[in-house]
Amino acid sequence: MHDMAKENRDVPRHVAIILDGNGRWAKKRMLPRNAGHVAGSKNVEKICKAAWEMGIAYVTMYAFSTENWSRPKSEVDALMKLLHQYLSDCLKTSEKNNMQVRVIGDISGLAPDLQERIRELEEFSAKNTGLHFQVALNYGSRDEIIRGVRRLAQDVQNGVVLPEKIDERLIGEYLDTKGIPDPDLMIRTSGEQRLSNYLLWQMAYTEFYFTDVLWPDFNKEELEKAVAYYQKRDRRFGGIK
Repeated sequence: MHDMAKENRDVPRHVAIILDGNGRWAKKRMLPRNAGHVAGSKNVEKICKAAWEMGIAYVTMYAFSTENWSRPKSEVDALMKLLHQYLSDCLKTSEKNNMQVRVIGDISGLAPDLQERIRELEEFSAKNTGLHFQVALNYGSRDEIIRGVRRLAQDVQNGVVLPEKIDERLIGEYLDTKGIPDPDLMIRTSGEQRLSNYLLWQMAYTEFYFTDVLWPDFNKEELEKAVAYYQKRDRRFGGIK
């Protein structure tokens, strides 16, 4: 990756992605579901690289939601094993691509070794100056808001925050995405057209792009199509990023 994204106001600064369709990708090929998850995880670095080369500065991917725990235990166990391997690989990837990695979500719900790997990865990549890559793990937007409101309520109770000082900016300081700009474009693969409890507060003014392409097949050309759609929407409404 380059050391600096090109300044281009026509390119979204922050793209959020819901990685959907791994299971269907595997089923089409008569493979076990986990083969789809493996293929999907391998696609992450390719899309991050393509995004940075296009001038996108932030990418946030929905990897594991709070609702995913309800999947069959065998699939959840396989996903956790894959996640552990991915986080290990991500250490090398972040160094190679000068990528800053941050995890959003309630990591206290993950196994202790995963929590340690996440902390190690965030600390290791904190000074990198390339793409800001956020991974949503054990993430649910309502859960994030509840956790943030509890912390805010505690600060009000302790006299740290005055109720009349609470505004949008302050609430943002209590969310997992503190310091990260709101997404300009949200992409969901595999044809589903819903947000699935993803970044509800942050996507108040985000453009949505839905594609039938399954996540493991989503490539640079498909990302370019999504950005082209965003650019048309942006021009229509006269927005300036």
